[in-house]
Amino acid sequence: MEYMQAPASSQGNILCCECGTPIAPNPANMCVACLRTHVDITEGIPKQVSVHFCKQCERYLQPPATWMQCALESRELLTLCLKKLKASMTKVRLIDAGFVWTEPHSKRIKVKLTIQKEVMNGAILQQVFVVEFVIQSQMCDDCHRIEAKDFWKAVVQVRQKTSHKKTFYYLEQMILKHKLHQNTLRIKETHDGIDFYYALKQHGQKMMDFLQCTVPCRSKTSQRLISHDIHTSTFNYKSTFSVEIVPICKDNVVCLPPRLAQSLGNMSQICVCSRVTSTIHLIDPRTLQIAEVDGNTYWRSPFHSLCSPRQLEEFIVMDIETVRDQKQGAGAGMRSNKHVLAGVWVQKTSEMNTSQQYHCHTHLGHLLNHGDLVLGFDLANSNVNDEFVNKMNPHHIPDVVLIKKRFDRNRRQRRRNWRLKEMEREREGMDTDDERQYQDFLEDLEEDEALRKNINIFRDASKIPVESDTDDDGAPRVSLVEMLEDLNISEDATGGEGADMITTA
Repeated sequence: MEYMQAPASSQGNILCCECGTPIAPNPANMCVACLRTHVDITEGIPKQVSVHFCKQCERYLQPPATWMQCALESRELLTLCLKKLKASMTKVRLIDAGFVWTEPHSKRIKVKLTIQKEVMNGAILQQVFVVEFVIQSQMCDDCHRIEAKDFWKAVVQVRQKTSHKKTFYYLEQMILKHKLHQNTLRIKETHDGIDFYYALKQHGQKMMDFLQCTVPCRSKTSQRLISHDIHTSTFNYKSTFSVEIVPICKDNVVCLPPRLAQSLGNMSQICVCSRVTSTIHLIDPRTLQIAEVDGNTYWRSPFHSLCSPRQLEEFIVMDIETVRDQKQGAGAGMRSNKHVLAGVWVQKTSEMNTSQQYHCHTHLGHLLNHGDLVLGFDLANSNVNDEFVNKMNPHHIPDVVLIKKRFDRNRRQRRRNWRLKEMEREREGMDTDDERQYQDFLEDLEEDEALRKNINIFRDASKIPVESDTDDDGAPRVSLVEMLEDLNISEDATGGEGADMITTA
């Protein structure tokens, strides 16, 4: 028994009503060529469009006022180009879009589009065409303000009435770490501070809030009317944020007000500032008692530094004895575990031909040995003009206050194979004293681990290691790994600057 299969049905062709070409049946009964002569689905879609590009920041304008960073032949750039045609393509259906290669310097971007549209009697016509985007140069508002240099809406004036810039160097590194300098139009350095100019008031307010959380300070805000449109009630203001940092720096000798010293745990009024971060860190060299004073407390009970770094004198340690089991008074506060209390006999290096020696208590007992050089402040032979010192009992005023041990600066600079970043700013001039203060700040970073945790440190590519194991003066050479171990720092290949970045462990 055999089964007969039905013949497969095949669709027949018809003749085009215009040219008579055999075609598959369609609702228009026309071939594609004849259909295109009657209907153009790309009608109304511009074939050449302008795109605005800023040469300074390399961004494209997305109307009405947004500037976008787009790479050539990227998805973002294709989206921007299609948005230019969105209003004219409401009656067609977009099927595909892609770039056509052009010379990068030709200032032309070509996009190939595939669209569909329903035409005569429900027939769907598909067409491919190219739209050319002409790049025209136009400076964006941000770059225009930068070039103008005077077109700013807010300025943050940071001031500190001190002769040393250690706090400013620390503040600069904190700003770089948190990238708060990116929105600035201009950074200008003055003799007693630094000014930050911004295009928006919000950026200036953000900077002021950051400063209040980073350093002990007080602030004041003011604004000045520039113009006023009476028809639209639009006001144009320039805002000024004034920030004053407490005039206390690291290694300053201070005399606390009696009430403040009592509230901090009956500390001695003569203290040493060990660090300035968001608070002022104080240590009593007689008892190792430590305390922190925030900005609000300082401005309620202000005190000043008794000496400047230039007034520090060099002493040599003649004898040292560690003080153990010292009794604490009633209501005493916390004591430092990083320092060792010691009684020291010292003599000025400028008076080695005399037998005049001074005895004092110091918090540097863990660092000093016989014959070491140390910097200190001679209170016994100094004319100190301070209201709180003048009211103190002379028996409670120490003769000498030791600040820090002195090392060979030249040797430390040769061993230093790391660096810090600096902000690009307008300087009035950098003298030798500024360079000395900056070197002091770098030495403080090497000595203070807590200070390094808030700062990004980078390898110095200019310090090329050599195979020799000794320096020019015969001292053993320290490699980068050993230097990082001494600083308790480790390399981080995932940092903001790639493998060149070094962060605290």
